[in-house]
Amino acid sequence: MKTLTHYLLAVFLLQSSLLAHQNHAVVLQYHRFDENRYPSTSISMELFTQQMQYLADNNYTVWPFSKTVKYLIEKKELPDKTVSITIDDGYRSVYTKAYPLLKKYKFPFTVFVNSVPVVHESVHYLTWDEMREMGKYGAEYANHTYSHQFLVRDGIKDPKNYKKHVTKEIKMCEVKIEKELGDKVCTDPKILAYPFGEYDEQLMQLVKSLGYIGVAQNSGPISDKSNFMALTRFPMSGGFGEMKQFAVKINTLPLPVEAVSSEETLVTQANNPPVLTLTLQKPLKDLQCFTAEGEKIAMQWLDEKTVKVQSKEPLLYPRNHYTCTAHAKGDAWYWYSHLWVILKEK
Repeated sequence: MKTLTHYLLAVFLLQSSLLAHQNHAVVLQYHRFDENRYPSTSISMELFTQQMQYLADNNYTVWPFSKTVKYLIEKKELPDKTVSITIDDGYRSVYTKAYPLLKKYKFPFTVFVNSVPVVHESVHYLTWDEMREMGKYGAEYANHTYSHQFLVRDGIKDPKNYKKHVTKEIKMCEVKIEKELGDKVCTDPKILAYPFGEYDEQLMQLVKSLGYIGVAQNSGPISDKSNFMALTRFPMSGGFGEMKQFAVKINTLPLPVEAVSSEETLVTQANNPPVLTLTLQKPLKDLQCFTAEGEKIAMQWLDEKTVKVQSKEPLLYPRNHYTCTAHAKGDAWYWYSHLWVILKEK
């Protein structure tokens, strides 16, 4: 009896240990729905419906993005297969197309709002009343700056006024959305999605000083070890959300990265193609890396856990990324992505 008791205790402790390592989640990113004039930022409702049905049929836990982030910051255990749904910019099709379906499934979702077009009552964007209605059925809202400008590039053009300009963009948006949407705005923590997904070290430091978590657009799952000034999401528009890809992406695991050579993203003529050096927590000899165009990137192993990654060809304006993957277990894959912001030659 004692031996059986010890065995059961050992099994329980092992299971508890495995559950404790559920410290990651997948975040999906959308913009427009059924807006065929904008194929790079739109997803068909047919495909979006298939995706949401897949989440429901396969027992995924869909949480508000702010809750997922808060749990990761506090290193709390997440439910198995946690997913968050985010939507950028606040286009009208969020309300007319996506919202009825999300309401049907009772899936919470997070809308990043740039407030200028709402203030000016653009027919192409949500209204405050529509946002308030969605807030009653699972929507929360977060900062996407006031007028959705190229903050990184603006800073390079006008470094003297950079801090003032960015601070004004963020604070004006926050004041407006909190006034209109009240407790449906993410404040614990405060969250900012970078316009166009562009950020660099200078912008990350400024956003951090203002008390925000920063959110990017390059792909990959997030974990309690992520850079909370550049949380990654899987874009679902422009053909990136086809069901075969979708099933792979929502089951990805964070690449076990111990250290990154630099979080800097800026690429000039002098450092194009850029070099990325990753130190892994363990050897992964089947690691492969690709550019945004799907071109395989040359890799040089400096030791069994450190790899130097550099594209064979210069990266093209305006943005690119290096994405590195390796087989994890079963059908799951490790995934990591590093953004590059390519600057124009003067």
